[in-house]
Amino acid sequence: MLERLSGQQFYCFLDGFSGYFHIPIAQEDQEKTTFTSPYGTFAYRRMPFGLCNTPATFQRCMVAIFQDMIETSMEMLRRCVETNLMLNWEKCHFTVTVRSFLG
Repeated sequence: MLERLSGQQFYCFLDGFSGYFHIPIAQEDQEKTTFTSPYGTFAYRRMPFGLCNTPATFQRCMVAIFQDMIETSMEMLRRCVETNLMLNWEKCHFTVTVRSFLG
């Protein structure tokens, strides 16, 4: 990843707002997310943060949305609108020339 980032003139960083909750859970799999509280038994309809493979699933989803744009294009904002991906604008940065990638 660092090799691909080095030598680029500008960088953009997008931060998805409640990113995992954009991914719906299939109807037949919702019962696997069932939990009990004092108010009853519930199941998630959208992917919560704490499920086992949530980060990997989210990464696959983002790659599927942006696969033709990775490392090459600034068309990502339009794609975010088209796929209803909400961004946290306070954490997004555009045409950045210097950024720490680790830590």
